[in-house]
Amino acid sequence: MNSTRNPRRNPTTPNQTPLSQRRLKTKPVLAILAILLLGNVLWFISWLIPDKGKEIGSDEQVAVIDGDVITRQDWMVAMEDRYGKETLQNLVNESVMEKAAAKFKIKVSDKEIDLELALMRSAQDKFDTAMQNLSDEQLRQKLRSQLILDKVLTKDVGIEESSIKKYYEENKALYNIETSYRTSVIEVDSKKKADEALSELKDGSDFSVLAREISIDSASASLGGDIGFITEKQENVDEAIIKAAIGLSDGDVSKVIKLDNGHYAIVQVQEVAKGQSFTYDDVKEHIERELALEQVPQHVTPEAFWSEFKATWYYGEEKK
Repeated sequence: MNSTRNPRRNPTTPNQTPLSQRRLKTKPVLAILAILLLGNVLWFISWLIPDKGKEIGSDEQVAVIDGDVITRQDWMVAMEDRYGKETLQNLVNESVMEKAAAKFKIKVSDKEIDLELALMRSAQDKFDTAMQNLSDEQLRQKLRSQLILDKVLTKDVGIEESSIKKYYEENKALYNIETSYRTSVIEVDSKKKADEALSELKDGSDFSVLAREISIDSASASLGGDIGFITEKQENVDEAIIKAAIGLSDGDVSKVIKLDNGHYAIVQVQEVAKGQSFTYDDVKEHIERELALEQVPQHVTPEAFWSEFKATWYYGEEKK
């Protein structure tokens, strides 16, 4: 959030984990960033599908501009042209990974997905923009597919337990996760505007819609005010925002606050993720898998398994 974040402090201050030591924890984020973005598109396209009984090629009007009509068919064709290939690829990849899990007898538990979610939320990187508008179910499915792929790739790679224990002992701080707050902000340049915005919210206006309309922080405004998960000790977010957020529960909206840059803001907490501490037994398999991934070919994607599971698609090409 450009207009509300303070300059970053020295990254090597005591009690702050160096970026190089965070690598294992954040690696799954980089691997699934692209397909998570496609999840949004899949949801949006599914929403566009007409009600049962209507033809997809219907001439139903969805917009009119100075007499020019845009039909549902026009809309659907445009969506398929822009996003159809990527969305279909995402669906095929998920199906292929499920086939791989069955073939290699791979299991992915809810507990494992919960761990990956907690680690991602504490990574404090730009992953949160990819999570925007993803339902919990969509996000968990993406993580499940990635975990299956990782387990397939590392099933024959052995890691000494001493290496796993050594990494855990050297990086225990990574697995003591603070409570974090999924936060949205509306930022304006005067208290009067902030008071007016708060009044609108109390009258029932949607926070994300209002943020897109009036917030002067362009980075967060484009996401409906969403700045992702923040923690009490976060160093790159205005302290006033942090103080406001940690006093709120899910769905609550703060009073008007003043920011360090002289602007005013309103904060909403969408979700509170309680802090967790993970023991060696909790994260042993996670660390082992991440260390093993260092020993397998890089940039392996689900497409590498399409041929094995006879997957084809109909965009004028066949994956081999």
